[in-house]
Amino acid sequence: MIAILLMAAAALSSGMAEASELVMFERDGCVWCARWNREIAPVYDKTDEARVLPLRRINMDRDKEPGFTLASPVRFTPTFLIVNEGHEIGRITGYMNDESFWGLLGKYAARLTNPQPKANRS
Repeated sequence: MIAILLMAAAALSSGMAEASELVMFERDGCVWCARWNREIAPVYDKTDEARVLPLRRINMDRDKEPGFTLASPVRFTPTFLIVNEGHEIGRITGYMNDESFWGLLGKYAARLTNPQPKANRS
């Protein structure tokens, strides 16, 4: 958890958080969406992950295009897309439990906040 705090602070200070988001695709009547809403939604905005990946919801029954190109169609709900600068860089399909969700999300958040070092060209 401390590592996430440090990564979030680095992302906030560099302005990366503004270019990234977590997009949740959901549908009316989706029982797994409802479970995520009970277990994760009440705390998500208070987490370090939310500072790096603010949540945007898209209801597939009512909302229009997401505003970015999907790597592949969204078929199941909930589906969570990790979007950076308008490009999908990761996907979590479905929701089983809070432990698996936070674990997968943490891996994607780490990619955003730990850019790969550039090769030394000297």
